Amino acid sequence: MHLSPLHVVGMLATIALIIGIGVYSGRKVKSAADFSSGGGKAGPWIVCGAIMGTLVSGQATIGTAQLAFSFGMSAWWFTLGSGIGCLILALGFAKPYRHSGCSTLLQIVSKEYGTKAETLGSILNAVGIFISVVAQVLAATALLITIFPLNHLTAALISILLMAFYVIFGGVWGAGMGGVAKLILLYVSSIVGGILVYGLANGFSGVMETLEALLASSPLGQLSDLTSAESVHQRFTSLVARGPSKDIGSGLSLVLGVLSTQTYAQAIWSGKSDGAARKGALLSALLIPPIGIACILIGLYMRGQCITAEEVAALQTMGQAVPDGLIQIDTTSQVFPVFVTKFMPKLFGGVVLGTLFITVVGGGSGLALGMASILVTDIFVRKDPHMKESKTNLLVTRGTIMVILVAAVIVAVLVPGAMINDFGFLSMGLRGAVVFLPMCGGLWLKGKIPGRFALASIVAGPIAVLAGSFMNLPFDSLFLGMAVCLVIMAAGLAAGKHQNETLSTH
Repeated sequence: MHLSPLHVVGMLATIALIIGIGVYSGRKVKSAADFSSGGGKAGPWIVCGAIMGTLVSGQATIGTAQLAFSFGMSAWWFTLGSGIGCLILALGFAKPYRHSGCSTLLQIVSKEYGTKAETLGSILNAVGIFISVVAQVLAATALLITIFPLNHLTAALISILLMAFYVIFGGVWGAGMGGVAKLILLYVSSIVGGILVYGLANGFSGVMETLEALLASSPLGQLSDLTSAESVHQRFTSLVARGPSKDIGSGLSLVLGVLSTQTYAQAIWSGKSDGAARKGALLSALLIPPIGIACILIGLYMRGQCITAEEVAALQTMGQAVPDGLIQIDTTSQVFPVFVTKFMPKLFGGVVLGTLFITVVGGGSGLALGMASILVTDIFVRKDPHMKESKTNLLVTRGTIMVILVAAVIVAVLVPGAMINDFGFLSMGLRGAVVFLPMCGGLWLKGKIPGRFALASIVAGPIAVLAGSFMNLPFDSLFLGMAVCLVIMAAGLAAGKHQNETLSTH
């Protein structure tokens, strides 16, 4: 795709701005505590920036537009679930996290159920986070190959280099301050994108009329089982177009994932007070869902303007003509960047491309930071107590981030055509299945559940989620995983009550 000089100028200026903020914020990092939790000095907007800098990522923007291209409003579940998760984080979990005396979520589990539960939970939780890091690399790669003549490997390597630069120098300060700047740019980009769609398509009704005219009773619509105006309307305006259990389960996975992810808990710990932490999470809850709506509008509009290479090949196989006037794209992950380059003013479009890229980079780097914190604090330090020393801890954390990002590139290159949000939902579901119920037990059911039951839940929950994802179940595999965890923890609560009653009688 040809970029004008104005596109390039806008993109490079935006990237330079965020990198500058990362370098500036790096001056605040004097110790491992500053790196991992900002030294507990962050105000509400820095907390909000740290949460949104990771949560509003390639899945919330490029991935949401990609999913909306195929399923319309049901693509809202990623940002809607994120917003609900942040609301619950603010109202129910921020204060308990901060008063737990811990620096990772798995330490909360360890205090109640022992180091074996912490170690196993750390490894499995890290796997869940890693899947989401891969999703960010996929999104960044899709963006780069859309606007530059790059192959997948080169684009993926460039992505992780910028992710490393973004977070390694600044840690939470880099993610938080960069997140605030990115938040402003992203909101301006979303508002302008939404206004453009309304202007170009004559409102939402115009968008739907275009889709009905293009897809209903046409060979292109038949490829997606859209054979009437009613089926087009039902597909693209329903919040549960992929099925209630699938879409609601996806939203639930986001809620549990937000509450069970080290990165967002780290943002809460970085707050200078309970009030600052709570306000930061509430700001995130308020600001995230509207971004999803803007990205959905873009995805819907582009469904009426684009045709994928796969669809072209399918029509040709059927002996049908390819509709005239449509923009051909290689994959649906290119929907958002193609909209920017084709329909936005060039200089501003460059700024939006830069913002999208930094959005993805910030998401990947923030998740890598959270994963590294888990591995270093919950596993490496236990193996080598010398790593508790501030400078050593900081060096090991930064090195671990680089290893995570390199591994993510390897996986991303092996699965270049994957649906970005599928990785996101699976990642969040795994994190919730590993951490959520044992963590709640450690916060509110102290001494009531024997450790062996928490250990069983930590192992069985994610196994059930993964197994369910391969079984073509009629519902989201998260429900299976959480049901398994709930049964095990409930059995543990009953066993603990019986044990305490037996001890009291003797």
